Amino acid sequence: MKVKIVADSLAGGRLGYELFAKALANGSRVFGLATGSTPVSTYDQITASELDFSHCISINLDEYVGLAPTHPQSYHAFMQAHFFKQKPFSNSFVPNGLNPDENDETTRYEEIIANHPIDFQILGLGRNGHIGFNEPGTEFDSATHRVALTQSTIDANARFFADKDEVPHFAYSMGIGTIMKSKQILIEAYGANKAEAVQQMIEGPVTKQVPASILQQHANVTVIIDQAAAANLTKKY
Repeated sequence: MKVKIVADSLAGGRLGYELFAKALANGSRVFGLATGSTPVSTYDQITASELDFSHCISINLDEYVGLAPTHPQSYHAFMQAHFFKQKPFSNSFVPNGLNPDENDETTRYEEIIANHPIDFQILGLGRNGHIGFNEPGTEFDSATHRVALTQSTIDANARFFADKDEVPHFAYSMGIGTIMKSKQILIEAYGANKAEAVQQMIEGPVTKQVPASILQQHANVTVIIDQAAAANLTKKY
């Protein structure tokens, strides 16, 4: 792991942008994208730049089950607002949250990824160490699957909904095994509430109870964290 400690999320966003730009210049054409508040500073830097993704493909990590692409809190809508309107790709794939057939949807999505191997994957880090919607206990070799969200994840996402009862309890997510096939991974985490998960991800044992800890075994991972998220680290980086 290459650990980069920055002053704040704005500085992290600039560094994240630089990694995207370098990957693009070096021939990356398939980008795995994440949603949530963490990658927004990176996306803001990208959409304000002259980077051109019109010859590239994007594949999103996850989507809530039960939300239409037009729902304002769907990850389809998030990506349109924060990335695709400003920087369109030749093709963008997001799981279909309205597909009630779990096997059909997860098989379809794995086929998409098999046909378009991911060159560069961006991730956020959950407070409980999850990546994508892969909650603690998820098998490291898991493929795209339907996930029952933990209460802590539901609570964390409730701020995006007018009523906490509207928060979906299930999602389709790339599996950990799928994520680990990406050639390059960038993971970002900001704020004191991520400090424990960051320390466990970087310095703790590789364990299913901290899904992100498996990234220690990937050959090309960059971690961008701010000073607050780095507070529990015991080594110098």
